[in-house]
Amino acid sequence: MLIAGVDEVGRGPLIGNVVTAAVILDPNRPIQGLMDSKKLSEKKRESLFDEICEKALAYAFGECTPQEIDTHNIFQATFIAMQRAVAGLSIPPNKIFVDGKFCPEFACEAQAVIKGDSKIPEISAASIIAKVTRDRQMYALHEQFPQYGFNQHKGYPTKAHLAAIEQYGVLNLHRRSYAPIKARLALGDYLSMMENG
Repeated sequence: MLIAGVDEVGRGPLIGNVVTAAVILDPNRPIQGLMDSKKLSEKKRESLFDEICEKALAYAFGECTPQEIDTHNIFQATFIAMQRAVAGLSIPPNKIFVDGKFCPEFACEAQAVIKGDSKIPEISAASIIAKVTRDRQMYALHEQFPQYGFNQHKGYPTKAHLAAIEQYGVLNLHRRSYAPIKARLALGDYLSMMENG
């Protein structure tokens, strides 16, 4: 029985892709310390990332862009990204466990597991490599736009992020359907209308 664990990272942030991963672990090559990625230090996640990629029978990533999130909504975009991750696996699984309350349609049997990232090793592994991948994207974005502090808040709607949007404006990678971004864009439109009116 080949079991794939699937998890997502990045539903809450105001910017960037939602990232999912699917992992099929090798029972003959156990990995110590797998748990919910949020409970691990960044250093531990990074070392587990390398170990998972080296030892897993198969792993793959799926993503949806901010434009896709704005088109479909974050719930549907996460499902699409999960389907992309599973489709990318080099070996088709017999069963899929997805972290959370809901799971999308797959070609094989699938089951949603609440708090699955702390119960099922395959989901834990998926949550770790998805988190590291998205964090790396945020570090790359920080290199381009250091004034926004993406290396600190990873795109989540913190006070610092909202203040940076207020000061420097909305970027192309911001999710326009999310309330704080929508409000900022509406304000910008209103102000330019007042100036030009």
